[in-house]
Parts: sequence; structure tokens; C-alpha cells
Amino acid sequence: MTIILDAGHGPETAGKRSTDGLLREFHFNSEVASIAKGILVSKGFNVLFSHDATRDVPLKERTALANRVNASLFVSIHANAFGTQWNEAAGIETYIYPTAGATTKSLGKQLHDSLLLATNGKNRGLKTANFAVLRDTKMPAVLVECGFMTNRQEAALLLDRAYRFQCGQAIAFGITNWLYVK
Repeated sequence: MTIILDAGHGPETAGKRSTDGLLREFHFNSEVASIAKGILVSKGFNVLFSHDATRDVPLKERTALANRVNASLFVSIHANAFGTQWNEAAGIETYIYPTAGATTKSLGKQLHDSLLLATNGKNRGLKTANFAVLRDTKMPAVLVECGFMTNRQEAALLLDRAYRFQCGQAIAFGITNWLYVK
């Protein structure tokens, strides 16, 4: 069984920063992915990254890898933003493809609930979207948003190592629980 963890975007993706510039989304995403991977590997799972710390990996390349290795599931990790100025948008969102089946919906719900429990974040819901990483993968695929870079309080959390660990642990727990229940 192979699990793909995707640290959304890339190290140089334009605009993927907190309003004050202190946080680059990829740094949060990749650290959370590394934490989740460490936990999952310790439980005996094979985990691959679809991202690369040295370049912005195109979406087609990310989904092609997942499909080529016949991954069992794909989880894309993100930090959210609403506009470019500080604002009050806050919370945890999780996305699945609009026509996703029951298996993907259950994975999305499990990951969403795990993140809410671990972070005590505002529940913005399990939603649908036509994102390439959800649409172009052949396995259950979920995209999680772990907080808003454009909210001062959440931006501070996204910079905090303890919060990153909470998110990574929640993602690993959600995946593990989903696999055992499934």
C-alpha cells in the first residue's frame, strides 16, 4: 500500500505567502507532510511525496506519479488564504472532487474531523472543488486546508512548530483510522 502526501504548491509559487511575508505556504505544507510521513512510515506504510523542495512540481506531474505507482490514496496539504490583506477568514476546510464516491467522502470526512479535533479550529466544512489533484487522480484524493495565512491569529499558528505537529499528527491519524475502518 502506497500513500501519496502532497505539500501543495512549491517553494517559489508566487503569492503563496502570509500577508506580512513571514510565512511561505510551502514551508508549512512540507513540514506537515514530513511529520505525517514519519508517523505513517513508523506504522509500516509506504509513503511517497509528490512535491520537491527544490522546484515547483507541476500538477500533472504530481497526479501522474500517484497514478503510476497505483497509490491507495492521495492527500494534498495546504494553508488557506482569502485575498491578500489581513482579514477574519478562519478555520479548517477539506475538499473532495464533486463526483467523488463514498470511499473518498469517508476519507475526506475522517481527515476533516481529525484536523478539527487536533487543532480546535473553526469548522468550515467538507466541500467539493474541481482541483486538478482531486480530479486527475485515480484513487481517493483529499485536499486539506489547515488554516488561513491571511488571518493574523492563524498565520501565527501556521508558523508554530507545535501547531504543525498537531496537523501532521491529525493527518496521519485520519489516514490510519480510515484505512483500518475501511
